[in-house]
Amino acid sequence: MVARSPFGGTSIFERETTMRPHIKTTVGALALVAAGLAGASPAMSFESADGSLRIHGFLENVTHVRKNVGLSKVRNTAQFEIDKDFQTDSIFSHLSFHTILRGTYDAVYDLNDNDFGKDAGGSILIESVGIGGAVPHGGGILLPAGGFDLAANPNDGMIVLGDPLHDPEGGVAFGVPVRPCDEDPRGCLDGYMDEGLDGLRFPEFNSRLDFIREAYIDASIPVGGSGEIGIRFGKQQVVWGRTDLFRVLDVINPVDFSRHNIYDELEDTRIPMWMINAEWRLGGTETFDDLNFSVVWNFDKFRPARLGQAGTPYQILDVGSFFRGMKNCWDNGCTVANFAGGVFATDFPANVIGIRDVNLPDWSIDNTQIGAKIEGVYKGIGFSLNYLNYISQLPSLHGGSAGPAAFNPFCGAPGADCGFAQRPYLIAFDIEFPRINLFGGSLDFYLDSIKSVFRVEVAYTSGEEFPNTLRPELFSESDVLRYVIGWDRDTFIPFLNDKKAFLLSAQLFGEHILDHELEETLLQQVGAPVTTSKAGIPNWKNNWIATFLIKGWWEQNTISPQ
Repeated sequence: MVARSPFGGTSIFERETTMRPHIKTTVGALALVAAGLAGASPAMSFESADGSLRIHGFLENVTHVRKNVGLSKVRNTAQFEIDKDFQTDSIFSHLSFHTILRGTYDAVYDLNDNDFGKDAGGSILIESVGIGGAVPHGGGILLPAGGFDLAANPNDGMIVLGDPLHDPEGGVAFGVPVRPCDEDPRGCLDGYMDEGLDGLRFPEFNSRLDFIREAYIDASIPVGGSGEIGIRFGKQQVVWGRTDLFRVLDVINPVDFSRHNIYDELEDTRIPMWMINAEWRLGGTETFDDLNFSVVWNFDKFRPARLGQAGTPYQILDVGSFFRGMKNCWDNGCTVANFAGGVFATDFPANVIGIRDVNLPDWSIDNTQIGAKIEGVYKGIGFSLNYLNYISQLPSLHGGSAGPAAFNPFCGAPGADCGFAQRPYLIAFDIEFPRINLFGGSLDFYLDSIKSVFRVEVAYTSGEEFPNTLRPELFSESDVLRYVIGWDRDTFIPFLNDKKAFLLSAQLFGEHILDHELEETLLQQVGAPVTTSKAGIPNWKNNWIATFLIKGWWEQNTISPQ
């Protein structure tokens, strides 16, 4: 099976096979551990005599084997869910506590450490088509200011950027350190992509206490004849969208794409945050079949989506490798393929090109995030109107005239601007996370005549940033319109299964960058002829993606191909 990212790039390096032995029977927490260790069958779930305490959980193993690589994931998960209802004669009509505890161990970093662990990578060759071949890392043409210190930036524990995905084909690339950051700190971005070996093997056991996956209190307070107020306080997922896979409105929680891009459900890959979610549930009114008002306040310290880091099996668009290689270029210098004259590998010293720093927003009231929603049902049509003010979970690169002050390696040449300065169009960056305003809405309705459910989501955002090579700062803002139109139907396919209906589901996702810039421009490189090339925003101005899913069930829902 070839899995591809919904963001338009390959989510894996090559063909991959999934094996998923899956024990997901509900069990008592202590019985689950005992049964797992002893190899016995799991027990039934635990429930107290009065039904107020319920504990259940599961053990799961997910194993992936990748062509030409071997093991790419051996994730073992233990998860426990605990629910406790409290009897109350106070102002609360309902009061309960819910928590999910999850721990995983990904053995791939031990079982295949040549590709993804402490022995990953090695010495590399950087393409230099001008000499008809390649040179080792550190063996390129020297700029006037000299190269870099190979003792501090050795040709070991590296791959060439993009090498697992494609041949160099005369492009620009550089070396990427790929060992865990406690084994090799080169290129590690502090607080962002800096996991050591244990952080990769046991991702929930970190300073953010991610093994406490969810922990919140639910309370309901009657409001006279005006329905009730519901409050959920704690670490939680807030789901705004009606559509999985494409996150149009469902953008409150960041997502862990390093867990897996495709196979895992959003429920398992969303990163819960500490929030207050308050709802005023009016119920039926004279006009609406149902009407609710809600406010969500994400007061947790900001955290971005996890995109994967260099040396891990899953990274969106190889971004972890790009960031780590660029950070290493800034800190330690690097050899860039086919740079001088467009054909010769070139050694850059430190503090010239690359990524200097990542600026993660510190915790403050100003850096919290807030949203509001009106949701209801009108004549059988479900609807919502949404607003969210939030910090982008995806990074933006600020470079050129808005980037870090960089050293000029041509200092000493006639007319050269020596010293450190911000330089227009220079590929020297800081990573930022801009603040975004989102306005949106959704509809869902059922058409009995064709036994189908239709889903529509629309979101309009302002403040998003995109790479833009026409701008001296190498990025620009744009308003963006996104939408999803979805169709679901349960249908019997008798010759496949005459006892259980199949789910048919189709989606059309659209994205339109309203302030898009792209044009043909002259390209002049030192020592090379003048050519023309496109410059501007590399994303498509108008982008559509369509999906179609058929999912079936057999053997009492224990087998479910899709």
